[in-house]
Amino acid sequence: MEKDQSQSSERRGFLRQFLTGAAALGAGIFAKPAIVSAAERLSSRNDSEADEWFKRVKGKHKMVFDVTQPHGIFPFAWPRIFLATNGKTGTPPEECGVVVVLRHTSAAYAMNSQLWEKYKFGEYLKIDDAETKAPATHNPFWEPKPGTYKGPTGEILIGINQLQDSGVMFCVCDMALTGLSATIAEKTKQDAATVKKEWLAGLLPGVQLVPSGVWAVGRAEERGCAYCFAS
Repeated sequence: MEKDQSQSSERRGFLRQFLTGAAALGAGIFAKPAIVSAAERLSSRNDSEADEWFKRVKGKHKMVFDVTQPHGIFPFAWPRIFLATNGKTGTPPEECGVVVVLRHTSAAYAMNSQLWEKYKFGEYLKIDDAETKAPATHNPFWEPKPGTYKGPTGEILIGINQLQDSGVMFCVCDMALTGLSATIAEKTKQDAATVKKEWLAGLLPGVQLVPSGVWAVGRAEERGCAYCFAS
């Protein structure tokens, strides 16, 4: 019960921080001004690219995994289990459509290890390194060392790059990146727009930026994906 209350408090705290950060960047995030700026035109192109990206969702069996917060190995284990068990029932990975939506505080998983080290995501988001058990100073699910993650039958390939090799598609919520970057910029006395620009430049290869995580979940379901809350 105490753990549930603590997690609920953390989620409410992040939402307050997100809204504060969004407000700091201007009301234009929520309301469209009469004159469209260059930044908005760029955002519109990115949104269009995101819609095109979702057209790649193919396959006989399709699932979207909604990842709202760090939760050990589970956000990455469930897509692998989905692929493995479909394989056991006769459907190979190339005939499965899998989308993982990284939103809310899990958006940090979409960024490279250099950003993890610089911005101390492991410490800030309470994500520990699998080997040292200390706050992670690198993205623990990007190119993990062989043998890092093991199950009852041996090593399990749940690195983001390993899942991508199996056809899993990853996207990240732009709204979450906006909120997180504004919050951390405030804590570190930096410019929020500069921090977010650095984060966007440091997104992992193959991870698609989407307007919001809930937008992405909706698009995935429109493409025929069943929904799974990945926690």
